[in-house]
Amino acid sequence: MTATDTTYVEVDGHPVRVRESGPADGEPVVLVHGIGRSLEDWQPTQDLLADDHRVISLDLPGFGLTRRMKGHWGLEGFARAVVALLDALDEKRPVHVMGNSLGGAVAMTLAANHPDRVASLLLVNSAGFGREANVSLLPMAYGALSSLPVVGRRFRPLARATGIQSMRDVFFDPSHLTDEMVRHAGELNRQPDFRVTFMATAARLGLPVVGTYPWWRRALLARLEMADVPTMVVWGDADNVLPAKHFHAAVSALPNAGSHLFPDTGHMPQLERAEEFAELAAAFVADPGRRATTV
Repeated sequence: MTATDTTYVEVDGHPVRVRESGPADGEPVVLVHGIGRSLEDWQPTQDLLADDHRVISLDLPGFGLTRRMKGHWGLEGFARAVVALLDALDEKRPVHVMGNSLGGAVAMTLAANHPDRVASLLLVNSAGFGREANVSLLPMAYGALSSLPVVGRRFRPLARATGIQSMRDVFFDPSHLTDEMVRHAGELNRQPDFRVTFMATAARLGLPVVGTYPWWRRALLARLEMADVPTMVVWGDADNVLPAKHFHAAVSALPNAGSHLFPDTGHMPQLERAEEFAELAAAFVADPGRRATTV
């Protein structure tokens, strides 16, 4: 599961872990992962799109194997980091941005702030369309707590058990969770900046009891509407993290967007429905103005 063909690119003086694939002159595609995750969540999509596209995935600052960068966390900070990475890679063309979960909200922020840099948005089970964030996210917080000195020792057995269960809950079919994925997740949780980045990012977006704050969601959607970037919304109908009702909210909030709801699919269609997802994504990149709707 861990990608072996990654490099580090200097972004504002800090090394950012990046995976680049495909021809340099291909249509540029940028892949953005979710909270506490890494570029490995996009590995099948990247491999399948790389024949005809320049595909770039990254570990957001403080997540994956990229160290935290001052001023580069939260939606605005992560979006700035993506733009700075594109500049460092000398990719000046408008890019097709695909974001999963938190990565979807980062992608929307990028489009709202820099519409001239974004050719299209593909939002995959994206944050930003509802209050509910299922308790499946909480084991990530246990992982963060387990890294605390002294107190953290009490959480480590619980963190491992609940963390593995949460990874199963990401999929409709839990057989998609491999031992290598579990090992990789453990490696990510042990990174020195994971705890502070996870907690700070989560706190800016909402609280476990009250859910995600409505103010940033409303403001972001209003700015995205003004940006007028071609958009498609994709979801899994059995998402245990951000329920499929958010898909219907997204379709309502983005009336000009295309949409597709995968049956019997969880929070990461790009992993669970890899070939179907890549085919859908390639078709959208080829013609972002289409309003293909499949529910």
